[in-house]
Amino acid sequence: MQFKNYYLASTLLLIVSLSFSLAASALAKTKSELTTSYPAVDVEFKADKVSKHVYFVQGQAGAATQNKGFISNAGFVVTNDGVVIFDALGTPSLAAKLLAEIRKVTDKPVKVVVVSHYHADHIYGLQVFKELGAKIIAPQGARLYLGSEAADNLLATRREELKPWVNEATHIVVPDQYVKDQHQFSLGGIDFKITSLGNAHSEGDLTMLVAPDNVLFSGDLIFEGRIPFIGRANIFNWLKALEGMRDVNVSAVLPGHGPLAKDPNALVTSTYDYLSLLRDNMKNAVENWTPFAEAYDEIDWGEFMFLPAFDEANRRNAYNVFLFMEQNTP
Repeated sequence: MQFKNYYLASTLLLIVSLSFSLAASALAKTKSELTTSYPAVDVEFKADKVSKHVYFVQGQAGAATQNKGFISNAGFVVTNDGVVIFDALGTPSLAAKLLAEIRKVTDKPVKVVVVSHYHADHIYGLQVFKELGAKIIAPQGARLYLGSEAADNLLATRREELKPWVNEATHIVVPDQYVKDQHQFSLGGIDFKITSLGNAHSEGDLTMLVAPDNVLFSGDLIFEGRIPFIGRANIFNWLKALEGMRDVNVSAVLPGHGPLAKDPNALVTSTYDYLSLLRDNMKNAVENWTPFAEAYDEIDWGEFMFLPAFDEANRRNAYNVFLFMEQNTP
């Protein structure tokens, strides 16, 4: 019995040692690739394998500057000829951490980064992969964000709120290619299908289907486990996009926030129901000339009020939809 326990303990120690060795090797490989040094960020960070080629990194639920900026998801696809990344996270430091996770799996070069949309928590890490020579693909609507004062103002704010991980060296990377409708490409025997959905959650949103694995990256069209961020969204187009996603026959959907889902319909439902609640109540308020504050106080938020980011985002979300309805209700 003592020998058995000793053997078990020795095996566990070996596994732990190998894990630390793998992580150290991946970190060393990452640092050797990058000519720029990024401040370390100590957040829980792990790439989970979803399918044969696809890996998924899940941020924590919360508002934009919580968890040191690690509040959104990213993923990557390993092919025979290189790596395709989907979204780049909210700081260069987090992107460097993502690269270290990739290096635990493969030493293939990062060839392409597909960006679901141009919001800060998905794009500030792009400069890490651009430094490696990756091609950046984004939706057509990203041009509007890049040309706005909001982009510069938010970066200035994040340099204060997420210091030192967002700093004076952090900059917004311009895409190499814009997608207006659809774009398909292949890399290392893997086929990718990008669909641009226009102005929905942001000025421009896209999804990416990894064809052989039948896995769909949805970006921020889907928020799971937290209150969505509305901003200047076109709520009609967003709901329409979600309706279309209910008909997609895929093995898994990887959302922009929250855990992956094996049941796409169940994943879509939560975001769809929340947006519908906002649309219906704010539409009624505008049609009946009800002041926003009065309309807001009358809404039964049900289970949504217990989700992360409700206190930080919900009232602002409702007000943004109220303004949208004022401008778009006959």
